[in-house]
Amino acid sequence: MNPYLPSGDPCGSSSGSAISVAANMVTVSLGSETHGSILCPADHNSVVGLKPTVGLTSRAGVIPVLPQHDTIGAISRTVSDAVYLLDVIVGFDSRDYEATSEAAKYIPVGGYKQFLNENGLKGKRLGVVRNLFSNALNGSTVITAFENHLNTLRQSGATIVDDLEMANVDVISNPGKSGELTAMLAGFKIALNEYLQELVSSPVRSLADVIAFNQNNADMEKTKEYGQGTFISAEKSGFGEKERKAVELMEKLSQDGIEKLMTENELDALVTPGTRVISVLALGGYPGITVPAGYVGNQMPFGICFGGLKGTEPKLIEIAYAFEQATMIRRPPFGTPFWIDER
Repeated sequence: MNPYLPSGDPCGSSSGSAISVAANMVTVSLGSETHGSILCPADHNSVVGLKPTVGLTSRAGVIPVLPQHDTIGAISRTVSDAVYLLDVIVGFDSRDYEATSEAAKYIPVGGYKQFLNENGLKGKRLGVVRNLFSNALNGSTVITAFENHLNTLRQSGATIVDDLEMANVDVISNPGKSGELTAMLAGFKIALNEYLQELVSSPVRSLADVIAFNQNNADMEKTKEYGQGTFISAEKSGFGEKERKAVELMEKLSQDGIEKLMTENELDALVTPGTRVISVLALGGYPGITVPAGYVGNQMPFGICFGGLKGTEPKLIEIAYAFEQATMIRRPPFGTPFWIDER
């Protein structure tokens, strides 16, 4: 349940991680993101969500979905808390050798807390790609608030490069067209089977075993209510020519999209309202950070998201922290106090 608006969407899949932070149950939490599962619940529950570059944090022990996209990140009430947690969880892990060894080069000497700079927006170039969000948010108060935030960013020393266009943005934003869904089904089956086979003790050792277990325990697993169509589709998949082309398509979309856009315009980050940039960041394993930016109808939260290329966490932290300190928008959720029965 969204602590700000009970009827509001808390978003997923790390909704519990975001809700627990928003409701002051915990100071920080971890989330696992493949496609929006840190950034979206953080946005919807008025907390900070920091999605790191894939491989910056180890995924060892985490149930996988698509290793090329999976990343573990921080959720907190402030940017500084998210950064302190990031400093703890980054680094090489032999249990996630390939990804963490590749991303280790991005970790700055002295860690990330040194980039908590109130003047971090000075000299930054921020790009706005309006065709990512203009149609979905047309007429919304979110757009009005976003325009005000752009002015705040300018006043804090940033240059806003507005009205940019990203190639193939409609394809990128559609997992069914970008190749992401195809790759995800096949990748999930392979990665989950490997994960289950490595467990010391488990009643299931493969995705096929999971499907059978759910069928044999339909009442307990609520298969009639929720089904397991995704599991079945993944089990039927394989990693053949279709899947290889899907991966190649995602790479090309990223190269011709965000990478070309940011390089040609010498951008430090993209800035968008809400969650519309999630697909862009997911396809290439790029980092992003969302910060509370307001409340629709004085109730439902929304955030502002800063995204960049791999390894640009230092810049994103500077930008996000400076914005947070300049606005201080987040407020505790309204509602009736509750107590946990400890008996």
